[in-house]
Amino acid sequence: MRNESFLIDPYLRGMTTSTLERPTEVVTEEQSATTNGKWIGFAVILSAMILNILDSTILNVAAPSIQSDLLLSASALEWIAAAYTLAIAVGLLAGGRLGDAFGRKRMLMTGLVGFVASSVLCSVAWSSESLIAGRVLQGLAAAVMIPQTFGLIRDIFGPADIGKAFAAFGPAIGLSTVLGPVVAGALIELDPFGTDWRSLFLINVPVGLFAIVVGRRVLPANEPAHRGARLDWVGIALTAVVSFLVVFPLVEGRTLGWPVWLVGVVAAAAPLLYVVGRRQRGRIARGETPLVELSVLRKRSYVSGVVFTMVFFGSIVGFSLTTGLFLQIGLGLTPMKAALYLAGFAVGAFFGSGVGAWATTAIGRPILHVGLAIMTVGTTVLYVSLRAASDIGWVQLVPGMVVYGLGMGMIFVPLFSIIMGEIEDHEVGSASGLLESFQQLGASLGVAALATLFFATIRLEDGGPVAAATAGRHVLAAEHTLLVSVVLIGVAFAVGFLLPKKAREMGH
Repeated sequence: MRNESFLIDPYLRGMTTSTLERPTEVVTEEQSATTNGKWIGFAVILSAMILNILDSTILNVAAPSIQSDLLLSASALEWIAAAYTLAIAVGLLAGGRLGDAFGRKRMLMTGLVGFVASSVLCSVAWSSESLIAGRVLQGLAAAVMIPQTFGLIRDIFGPADIGKAFAAFGPAIGLSTVLGPVVAGALIELDPFGTDWRSLFLINVPVGLFAIVVGRRVLPANEPAHRGARLDWVGIALTAVVSFLVVFPLVEGRTLGWPVWLVGVVAAAAPLLYVVGRRQRGRIARGETPLVELSVLRKRSYVSGVVFTMVFFGSIVGFSLTTGLFLQIGLGLTPMKAALYLAGFAVGAFFGSGVGAWATTAIGRPILHVGLAIMTVGTTVLYVSLRAASDIGWVQLVPGMVVYGLGMGMIFVPLFSIIMGEIEDHEVGSASGLLESFQQLGASLGVAALATLFFATIRLEDGGPVAAATAGRHVLAAEHTLLVSVVLIGVAFAVGFLLPKKAREMGH
């Protein structure tokens, strides 16, 4: 989390000695008004977070419906999923800096307006290209608004009540994660006004408008921390190109027949990355604001944390998407039934996050290995159940999903605090922003790799879903993705030993 100063609650500035002399009459009313204002502002911030959660996981339920309606290829479907996370990964490099330069409230409002507008564009998409473009704009808008949320919570509540805010924040986000797939499945099932999957984007409009209208009134408009700071837009653009060059071969390789020149595409990212690094050193020498503090990349524990984050989030995001594809394309479940199955992950994560919150300071790094071990058990249970069952249903899938989610939830809460354990105070903002970017880049790579493996194994082009199911290729595709997931968990387990042993304390 970014190291930001606490601000005095504006409601408290009006308190006088006479106020303190009449606690039973005046203070109670003022405290009530203060509390109401804080929690209304909290609801606005939570709305922005929920919008991002819903749209980062929307394809887990909606992918088959979108593919069928727009007649998409497998690679186009992967781009629709990866475009959002890839855009966030690049945009986050600037998102936090924009809040420092122009103010957190202004940038949150700007991001919300962009998110609502791009959601409308996605809802009226007529082709894969238009939907991918809308998803990119959605991701960029999310990258502008999400980095402002934690700072605004601190601005609203101040040091006295910040604990109450974060105590409510975790369960609220957890509940949203649990209900997200169910709501998505219900909307597609209900098909309001014949909108089918488009309703999943249209639902963002009322939520976003609420946040915009109410947020303009209740959120504090504090002075920017670094007014007029100039961002390295060329560096951001080069970083976007590097990210695209890495993801492109994974998404398009199968469609293109894995030509040798794709190796050159990946190799081209290296010199561009070197140029980005040179630019950052030059900006630091001139006293200008860099995209990242390069000193964080000289810390082995932090770099190991970046690798852990990419592997971990690549595994869980890619696995979640391919599980949704397996349930609908492979088993032929309706979106609503598939959503209820997928909720097993979220239910497990909800309870696991409670353990993770306690373990952040009580245990530290070992909780990551405990969580990964439990994820491995869940994955193994799923694999064995699929291989042994002649008929696949709740009994074969839900127990493994819940166990997998339980381990996953144990890692979610403490992960970033542990990775930041050896980061200096002046490096916190840069290190956290870079870590969030790599999290999203890892998610993009996971989607590209595991979805490509899934479609390569199920081979829908050979007779469609019915033929694939008859031949058992849908189960084989699920098994392959499960095995790769276990390998990725193993990599994360090994890298985890290089992370700091203790989490960074809140506020440091």
